[in-house]
Amino acid sequence: MNLLQTKLKFDNRFIDQLPGDTEVQNNRRQVFGAAYSWAMPTKTAQPALVALSHDVAKLIGFDSDDMADELFCHVFSGNALLDGMAPYAMCYGGHQFGNWAGQLGDGRAINLGEVVTPNDGHQVLQLKGAGPTPYSRTADGRAVLRSSVREFLCSESMFHLGVPTTRALSLCLTGDQVMRDMFYDGNGAFEPGAVVCRVSGSFTRFGSFQLAAQRGDAALLKAHVDHCITTSYPELVDGEITKATYLKWFEIVAQRTCEMVIHWQRVGFVHGVMNTDNMSIIGETIDYGPYGWMDDFNPDWTPNTTDAQGKRYRFGAQGHVSQWNLFQLANAIYPLLEESSGLEQVLADYSDMYQLQWREMMASKLGLVSYQVYGDLQLFMQLEKILQMVETDMTVFYRQLGELTLDNIKQWRDILGDSYYQPAQLTQRFGDEMSQWLDDYFARLAQDDVSDVERKTAMNQVNPKYVLRNYLAQQAIEAAEKGDFSEIALLQTLLQHPYDEQPQFEEYAKKRPEWARNKAGCSALSCSS
Repeated sequence: MNLLQTKLKFDNRFIDQLPGDTEVQNNRRQVFGAAYSWAMPTKTAQPALVALSHDVAKLIGFDSDDMADELFCHVFSGNALLDGMAPYAMCYGGHQFGNWAGQLGDGRAINLGEVVTPNDGHQVLQLKGAGPTPYSRTADGRAVLRSSVREFLCSESMFHLGVPTTRALSLCLTGDQVMRDMFYDGNGAFEPGAVVCRVSGSFTRFGSFQLAAQRGDAALLKAHVDHCITTSYPELVDGEITKATYLKWFEIVAQRTCEMVIHWQRVGFVHGVMNTDNMSIIGETIDYGPYGWMDDFNPDWTPNTTDAQGKRYRFGAQGHVSQWNLFQLANAIYPLLEESSGLEQVLADYSDMYQLQWREMMASKLGLVSYQVYGDLQLFMQLEKILQMVETDMTVFYRQLGELTLDNIKQWRDILGDSYYQPAQLTQRFGDEMSQWLDDYFARLAQDDVSDVERKTAMNQVNPKYVLRNYLAQQAIEAAEKGDFSEIALLQTLLQHPYDEQPQFEEYAKKRPEWARNKAGCSALSCSS
C-alpha cells in the first residue's frame, strides 16, 4: 500500500454528527432535512499539479516525499481518495444581492473530509471545481484555470497579509476543457479546467442556518447550530447548550465578522459577492470570485460586473453589508432563542464596534499610537476626501506616507508622486488642501512623541507594499494558459512577505499600469468561472 494512503487521520464530524441526504444518486434536486449530500469528485483526463502551498501542506501533515508522490496529484485533482475520505457537498441557502435565493449548496465544491492536523486541530479539505453535485442546478460543477489561479493566489496572499481566510493547498490542471461565457455576452469558449484544494476549520456559512430556518426545519437548525458551537466554538460549551450559549455564539460570530471586514478595509480588498451564502460562520474570507484590490481609492468601487449598477458590495459598503448579513443570521437563529432583545442588542452594538475598530485601524495606518476621540476622525475623513480629489493609488499612497518627515514634508509631491495616476490633476487647490492636511497630520504626530523611524516601522507593518492587484493575477493567468506557471510561483513567493521591501520585486509594488485600466480581468470581473 502507498504510504500516502494512511498518512492522514480523518475524523469526519460534520457527516457523523449531522443528518445526511438519504438519496445517494448525484442528480440535481431539492434536498430536505439534510445538511449534506454524498458527491464523488468527477475523474479528470490528465491531472497535473501546477502550484502548491508548502506551508499548508505541512500544516495538514504532509512532508516533501508526500507532495512529490504521484498519488498526491491524483487525490487533489479528484481522481483518487485517501483512506478515511468520505466526499460530500454541503446543503445551504442564502440571500444573493439582497434577495432570498432558496436552496444553493455546494454546486462545484466537494469536501473530501476533516483531517486531524498535528498542530491546528481539524481542517476540512475541499476541492473546488471537482464536478457536479446535487446542488449544481444547471451548472457543470467545474472550474476554469483563470478563476482557480485567482483563488489559489488570493487565499494565500490574504493569509500573509494577516486577514482571516480559508487557505489553499494546491492547484491542479485537469486536462479537460470547460465551456464558459466569460462576459455573459453569448460568446462562450472552451477554457482549461482546474481544481483548487481549499482548507479551513469549517466551510459552514450563514446560509447553512438560513435554509433550515426558512423551511421551518427546527430540528435541523438546532443540530446545525449545536454542531457549529461544539466543533468551532468549543470554549462556549460548559455542559448543556442553552439559549445563553446561542446568544454568546452569535455575539462572537459578529465580532469575528467585524474583524474580518476591518482587515479588508485596511488592505483595500473588496470581496465583490458578500451574499449570505458567502459568509463564513467562523469569520474567514471565503469564496474568492470577482474580488479585487482597489487601485485608485474609490469607496464606490466594486470589482463585480454583476454589481456594476447597484454597487451593493462596493468597498465603502462592506461594513454595512456585513451588518445586514448578520441581521439575516439573527433572523435564522431566532427560533432557538424565542426572544429578540439579545439579538437586537448585538446588532445595535455592531455599528459602534465597527466604527471603533475602523477608527483604530485608520490610526494604525497613519502611524498614530492610538485613536483619539477629539480630532482624529476629522483627520481621517479629510484624508479620504483628499484621496478622492485626484486618482490616488491607495496601496502606494499609504506606504509612501511613512517616508514623510518634518524635514522633507515640502517635497511631498516627489515622495507621494508615484501614487498619482493623473499628475495633471494635482492642481493648486489640491496642493493647498494636501499641504494643510499634512500640517495637521504632523501636528497630530507630535502629540505621540514617536520617532520617524518608529512610526515608519509601525506603518509598514499594517500598510502592505505588495498586494495581488488584478492585473498581476491576470498576467499570471495568461502565462499559465500558455503552459508557463512561473509567474504563479513568483507571485506566490512575493506575496508571502507583503510588508517587506523585497527590492528584487520592486516592479510589482508600482501602481496599475495604464494599459491595464480597462483590460478584461485587470479591473472588473464577472462571476463566470
